[in-house]
Amino acid sequence: MIAAFIDEFIMLCAGLWMTSVGVSYPPLSKTPANRLPMVRHFKWMGPLLLVIAAVLAAAS
Repeated sequence: MIAAFIDEFIMLCAGLWMTSVGVSYPPLSKTPANRLPMVRHFKWMGPLLLVIAAVLAAAS
């Protein structure tokens, strides 16, 4: 049970980080040209991870 809460907390933190990086709040590099192609997907993957973490927390 504790392991499930820890897993959900980690997913929540990862979702918050992915969302903030996706909207370029903390830049990963100083030059936008060096931005990784995967980072543009963080705009929708971060919120999706947050929703999954919330659903799992509600289910447990």
